[in-house]
Amino acid sequence: MRTVAIIQARMGATRLPGKVLKQLAGKSVLEQVIGRVRQAGRLQGVMVATTTAPQDEAVVAECRRLGVPVFQGSEQDVLSRYHGAATAVGAEAVVRITADCPLFDGAMLDRMLEIFLAANQPAVTVDYLSNVQHRTFPRGLDAELFTFAGLDRIFREAVKPYEREHVTPYFYQHPELFRLRSFVGEPDHSAYRWTLDTPEDWSMIQAVYAALGMRGEMFGTEDILGLLRERPEIARLNAHVEQKKLGQ
Repeated sequence: MRTVAIIQARMGATRLPGKVLKQLAGKSVLEQVIGRVRQAGRLQGVMVATTTAPQDEAVVAECRRLGVPVFQGSEQDVLSRYHGAATAVGAEAVVRITADCPLFDGAMLDRMLEIFLAANQPAVTVDYLSNVQHRTFPRGLDAELFTFAGLDRIFREAVKPYEREHVTPYFYQHPELFRLRSFVGEPDHSAYRWTLDTPEDWSMIQAVYAALGMRGEMFGTEDILGLLRERPEIARLNAHVEQKKLGQ
């Protein structure tokens, strides 16, 4: 099953515009995310899905500089963008990741892929696997895995604006249609916020990289947890930030 990670990225974020190309430890945020996703050895490819908006030509240029395949599609209909990207690359299974996750854990993704691929060989028994429906990982390690057949179905059937903008709600809001599974970890670290959406998030992530990654090491989740136990003031930098609700 050809499995491709598709990272959605655009410059027009409302709370922190241009965040995906901010410089973080000598690389763009997007480059950091790509490097971390590529740590998952069970992937057959990594590509970026951006938009046709003029401002996102900067994302296209960055992908070309990095030698990463890039697909341009609708700015608002992200579901159609994902479907187009997956079709273009010939994916049989898709991993959805967003470019606001510069602390992403490729080793975690490999464990998810092991479960997902084993469940779907020789016959498909899981349409959608994620670590976000039953959340035990920090926000910012989000990954959703689904078959292209499932993606194709929701592309044809999903009609509500939030279903098109957020890509996957049609999967988990229709358990009667799809075989769903959650990936959970112990202990529960879901109280941590490691995603990049606001200036406070940027301060927190910069502090983590300053402590762990300025020399280029690919530090992992356990390294970050250890740092935050030693320096809880870093986690407090963005602990008060509320996540945007679905449809906002």
